[in-house]
Amino acid sequence: MNDRKGRPAGLRERTRRAVQAEIVTTAMRLFLERGFEATTMEQIATEIGISRRSLFRYFGTKEDIVLGDHAAHGEVLRAALEARPANEPPWEALRAALRELLESLPYSAEEFLKITSMLHASPSLRARQLEKRRQWTELLVPDIARRLGAAEDFMTQVRAHALAACALACSEVATETWVRSGGTVDMERAFDEAVAAVRG
Repeated sequence: MNDRKGRPAGLRERTRRAVQAEIVTTAMRLFLERGFEATTMEQIATEIGISRRSLFRYFGTKEDIVLGDHAAHGEVLRAALEARPANEPPWEALRAALRELLESLPYSAEEFLKITSMLHASPSLRARQLEKRRQWTELLVPDIARRLGAAEDFMTQVRAHALAACALACSEVATETWVRSGGTVDMERAFDEAVAAVRG
């Protein structure tokens, strides 16, 4: 199937993804150089060489640019969890899946520290990030419920929701601790400490 200019639809989609990637790369550079709050959509559009109106066709807000890949990360996390051995206990499976997600991110430790610091410093980004994390919880619940047995049972669903939400909260606490330490704290150890506190 071709578009009105005779180009294959697949090429059009690849072009769109390439432009999106350029926007994200350029915007992240500006955010890290100037600060998230200080950078405007107009500045991003000017830097790329497109109109502000064109930029809004790809991303509605600055928050969307930073967190647009969170949905994809959620799918990576779900796939990593579902790939764990079926008899592995929920906490162990969640820990391994979260580690796999972290290792899949295309950032150096220094870049990830800068990006995460920016996320934690911006109230609007924090709010959107928490919204995305709630979506991740929903993605993880079916697998956790199966690991608990009687996946269709109402109370099993409650337990599965609690486990997924707690694991993500512990991950957030560990990441925040890592950021506050300037990247010196071992993030996995901080996660384990948070989980130990929750589990008593």
